[in-house]
Amino acid sequence: MKAKQLVIPVLSALVMFTLLFTAGCRSVYNATMENVFGYEKRELFKKSVTALQSEQKDAQKEFKDALTRLKELYGFQGGELESVYGKVKSSYDRCDSEAKAVHTRVGNMEDLAKSMFNEWEKEIQQYTNPSLAAASREQLRLTKDRYAQLSRTVRDAEATMQPVLGQLKDNVLFLKHNLNASAIGSLQGEATNIQKQIEELLTRMNASIAESDKFIQSLPK
Repeated sequence: MKAKQLVIPVLSALVMFTLLFTAGCRSVYNATMENVFGYEKRELFKKSVTALQSEQKDAQKEFKDALTRLKELYGFQGGELESVYGKVKSSYDRCDSEAKAVHTRVGNMEDLAKSMFNEWEKEIQQYTNPSLAAASREQLRLTKDRYAQLSRTVRDAEATMQPVLGQLKDNVLFLKHNLNASAIGSLQGEATNIQKQIEELLTRMNASIAESDKFIQSLPK
């Protein structure tokens, strides 16, 4: 009987998490973590920034790999073209997947930031000591300013992903439709442009990762 009593709550918890994740409902998940498991909004927000930073590093790694694959493609001197195409296609697919993951992380961070700032503003009204209220209000202002800078940098890096993905997809499709050496020659004309775009993206992602790290360090421990 005791075993059944233990199993039911565990199964219920598993079902709840499955529903939350399959529905893709960030707000419900965040509320559950806060209300059921006792996480503070500030803690959840900090975790979301850290998770985004980690996701950006993964995406950066995949775009670097894509750049390597493209250089191999443009330097193709003969051999198994099908194999080269397969590598470029796989690299594009991974980049696309990572870009979507970054987009999801950015949305989660923004949801939590809005929720945290709203709660902070309401709680300032509960102070009875004017000096403490003023200090908290100033801390809120500074945190908002730092977050605004982080958000701009993150969004800037995210937006730069889309043109790069478009160029990568064009290369993949053109190769798919023209698996011959002359197709490589046609793509080489675009080589400088797409390589420049990827390098710019990597630079922006570096800036975003650094900004995330600076913001995390600025949060109260």
